[in-house]
Amino acid sequence: MKTLLVQREIEIPEGFEAKVKSGVVTITHERGKLTKDFRHAKLKITCDGKKIYLKKWMSTTKQAAVVRTIYSHIQNMMTGLKRGFQYKMRLVYNHFPIQASIENDGKRVEVRNFVGQKMTKICNLPEGVTCRRSTEVKDELVFEGADIQKVSQSAAQVHQLALVRNKDIRKFLDGIYVSETGHVIDE
Repeated sequence: MKTLLVQREIEIPEGFEAKVKSGVVTITHERGKLTKDFRHAKLKITCDGKKIYLKKWMSTTKQAAVVRTIYSHIQNMMTGLKRGFQYKMRLVYNHFPIQASIENDGKRVEVRNFVGQKMTKICNLPEGVTCRRSTEVKDELVFEGADIQKVSQSAAQVHQLALVRNKDIRKFLDGIYVSETGHVIDE
């Protein structure tokens, strides 16, 4: 059975400006600007300056779920511009100490000596994401950025660099793991 209309409204907070043009949503704030393309989702997105309206007509239950997903993406864009997103990753090793170096002003992560390997593994971070070493904790990397998808994707790529292969992963627990997620600016 189809639902006639599924709709949601997003309040645009003070200090933010939103523009919608044919399914492409642009949110600007004093800390930056984020643009996302939602043309793949077959729904109507409009903006009147104070609110963003999401509407989907004649949809099944699965198609209606897209409205809430796009709503969450736009909310995350505003949260990212206001507070920023932060992923903390720990270097875990048993015998061979993992050496992670941050190059190009936090735009590239290089991993050396993983399980005694001589190979250097390199991960280039996407635009808008920076990496730094933690000042409080030894062997911790901190990824920061405004776009939650880019920050989490870069953390996942660094995790994929340091995976133990062809060994029992219950015994060989070496790797780089996400230890904490949160915001850059806490409220």
